[in-house]
Amino acid sequence: MARDVASEADGEAATGTVSVVLPRALLDLFPGVPREVEVSAATVGEMIGALETRWPGMRDRLCDSTPRVRRHINIVVEGRRAQLETPLRDGGRVHVLTAISGG
Repeated sequence: MARDVASEADGEAATGTVSVVLPRALLDLFPGVPREVEVSAATVGEMIGALETRWPGMRDRLCDSTPRVRRHINIVVEGRRAQLETPLRDGGRVHVLTAISGG
C-alpha cells in the first residue's frame, strides 16, 4: 500500500508539466477525456484545479468539501499516496486510482 506523503520540498515547488493517468470511472463520466493528460501544476491541488478548468465538475469527483482528496480516491505521486499539498516535479507522472471493494 502506498504511504501518505506531505509536502517534502525544501522550498516552494516550481510549476512544471506532469502527466496524469486517469481511471476508467472518470473517463466514463467525462466523455472525450483521454486516459492520460498533461497539465501544468506545482502541487496535486493545482493539478486538480487544472483538470477542473479543462473538464468542469472533475474537482467534485476527486475532492470533498473540506477540501481534501475523497476517501475512495487515491492519488499516487512517485509511488506514494498524495494529498492536495503534495509537490509535483516537472516531468513527473501522477496516477489517480479509484478504490476497489469486494467480498
